[in-house]
Amino acid sequence: MISESSSFLKGMVLGGVFCVLVTLLGHIKVGHGTKAQHHEHHHIQAPNKEDVLNLSEGERVELSKSIRVYCIILVKPKDLGHWAAAKETWSKHCDKAEFYSSENVKVFDSVALNTKDMWVMMRKAYKITYERYKDEFSWFFLAYPTTFAIIENLKYFLLKKDPSQPFYIGHTVKSGDLEYVDGEGGIVLSIESLRRLSHVLEDPDKCPEQGGMIWKLSEDKQLAICLKYTGVFAENAEDSEGKDVFNTKSVGALIKEAMATHPQQVVDGCCSDMAITFSGLAPNHMHVMMYGVYRLRPYGHTYRDALVFTPPEGSDND
Repeated sequence: MISESSSFLKGMVLGGVFCVLVTLLGHIKVGHGTKAQHHEHHHIQAPNKEDVLNLSEGERVELSKSIRVYCIILVKPKDLGHWAAAKETWSKHCDKAEFYSSENVKVFDSVALNTKDMWVMMRKAYKITYERYKDEFSWFFLAYPTTFAIIENLKYFLLKKDPSQPFYIGHTVKSGDLEYVDGEGGIVLSIESLRRLSHVLEDPDKCPEQGGMIWKLSEDKQLAICLKYTGVFAENAEDSEGKDVFNTKSVGALIKEAMATHPQQVVDGCCSDMAITFSGLAPNHMHVMMYGVYRLRPYGHTYRDALVFTPPEGSDND
């Protein structure tokens, strides 16, 4: 009897593992039949500074005005410290920023989503965003409250990207056959990708609100699976030298790693000088970043950037 019970339990375990694998493969191997199947590149770079300098003054002004970014920050009541810091620092540089909260919080204005599930929060936030702002913005940046973003660098990165194409950009990670954008570094969608996502969100077979797997996937992986059904694939964002610009760690953590791996080139080995995001920051570190990025300037050094991204009208950004 013990032997039979043991065999039965082994069979149950193996059967369960097999079902999980089948389900996982079924979720991941999608989108190959779409017209985007010839999509070959998964790394996209910022424009060269020389390309921008070759633009006429009129083209530069038009470009700087045309790139409008809507920022989505997903928050929960436990994040009040980070929430306040993000509100007072980098989010002011978005053309419009809104906080999407798991529940109504009296202290700050937010869009209450009435759920604590991060995947459901993300779904609802994207759906509301598309319904409200599809005709107003072309680029959509989603971040967590521990992320610090330099929106001007994001706009520079997007200069020559066509938002009518399906872009899904950030710091990509590979998990089995699935390549996804890590939410910790921030996620950028073009209006075309958001349009496709809004449609597939209505299909519970392709993009269920609650996954059918035994274990729960993180919300950024579930987003990638849903987008893959629509022919939208994750792309890693890099500067013109091939360095990542969306970072899933803080500046301090990246410098510490560089000191260990590139002790003679700590600054160069750490991060791109056109970095867009850093993550895992404490609230006080966000204010330090704000000071370093927007206030501190070495006397005698000039910055002759070919483009100037003006603040949104009525903004009190730095």
